[in-house]
Amino acid sequence: MTAFLDACRHTIGAQYVSIDAEQNAPYLIDARRRFTGTACAVVKPGSTEEVAAIVRLCNQFKVPVVPQGGNTGLVLGSVPDDSGTAIVLSLTRLNQIRTIDPVNNTMTVESGCILHNIQQAAEGADRLFPLSLGSEGSCTIGGNLSSNAGGTAVLRYGNARELCLGLEVVTPQGDIWHGLRGLRKDNTGYDLRDLYIGAEGTLGIITAAVIKLFPQPKATRTALLALRSADDALRLLTLAQKKCNAALTGFELMSGFCMTLVSRHFPQMRLSFKEAHAQYVLLELSDSESDEHANTLLENLICDALQQGIVQDAIIATSIAQSKALWTVREHIPLAQAAEGKNIKHDVSLPISVIGDFISETDRLVREAFPGVRIVTFGHLGDGNLHYNIAHPEHDTEDSFLMQQAAINRIVHDSVHSFDGSISAEHGIGALKREEILRYKSEIEMNLMRTIKHALDPLNIMNPGKLIQD
Repeated sequence: MTAFLDACRHTIGAQYVSIDAEQNAPYLIDARRRFTGTACAVVKPGSTEEVAAIVRLCNQFKVPVVPQGGNTGLVLGSVPDDSGTAIVLSLTRLNQIRTIDPVNNTMTVESGCILHNIQQAAEGADRLFPLSLGSEGSCTIGGNLSSNAGGTAVLRYGNARELCLGLEVVTPQGDIWHGLRGLRKDNTGYDLRDLYIGAEGTLGIITAAVIKLFPQPKATRTALLALRSADDALRLLTLAQKKCNAALTGFELMSGFCMTLVSRHFPQMRLSFKEAHAQYVLLELSDSESDEHANTLLENLICDALQQGIVQDAIIATSIAQSKALWTVREHIPLAQAAEGKNIKHDVSLPISVIGDFISETDRLVREAFPGVRIVTFGHLGDGNLHYNIAHPEHDTEDSFLMQQAAINRIVHDSVHSFDGSISAEHGIGALKREEILRYKSEIEMNLMRTIKHALDPLNIMNPGKLIQD
């Protein structure tokens, strides 16, 4: 190992190869601070060529590589295991925006660019990069692509996969694939781009990407709507899609208990509804015409929804500040959960039409097996992504509740499967769900994935133990 580390220091500079325990600690613990791995070093190359050189050394010395961006993932995909044999390869120094092409509506960015910085650069060019996440102030575009991140605007713009046109990738052998093409049509063989997006660093290391930009909307309108049930939320979604079409950008479902938690732990965010409701929808329109047109769309939608008895009450933002305040409530649900105590998280996706039935059935199953649990349901209803989280009963301790995690996961994931859903919508598989997917994916699917992994990474040095067990 000494020879390997000396070679790394010689290649990229000794100051970028750390074996110091205190300095390395933030790179070894997961975002939820529930698992800490170990590594022989944290290595920080400053260019694609340096990434490739480090990977070639890892091949030579048979050292595993754990690529890492902002380390905001929730499935243990960006931290090493506890063997201490791997390096963490931090991509944070690859943080340059290489080019912006407003005519082609593209931007070429390095993988260590913070998502918020990309959004700001797009705005500076009078363009929009629509990927938006709660962690956008610290997550990186490389991590977003490696996990095929979703967020709040998937309904209109799609996942990270749909927002990427080309990639630059360092292969497990240390070669560089120069695939930074800003083309919307390119039928010249297998789509290698889509192979690497969502692969969680197990097939290669994304070092740069060509991402799509969009015109800035002329007007944005936001409303928080109170409803009786998730089924009414689905009725509202159908109505909103019919009346607003492509202007419908965000459609977030939040249960009444979500709002209770936010009000309890962040009382300054308490909303002025006259009474509590079972469900809420945070709805956003992005209009390409004018303020007047956006106002008309929203007013007509809410008027019809009230007349049809779908919506019980509404708060309509009349300023940018009020719109931000409504989104802040949504973004503080995970923070309120954390303040309430440890919880069991599920990031699932379902056919949109069955989400109401799934919530009713799964709530019943979980509460029958574990009386007193508190269910925190919220998510991107417009694209079928639900965060189905479960908090401990008030009479129980957090630690004793977490001992039931496997049993609770089984109930929730089996229910998801029975509704033809997926146990991972936007967080990925990582190490956390690596064994779990074996229960729900067919042997044919798993064998195809293993074949791809073995073909591209025969030494199994790329993020081993993540996504797929070798």
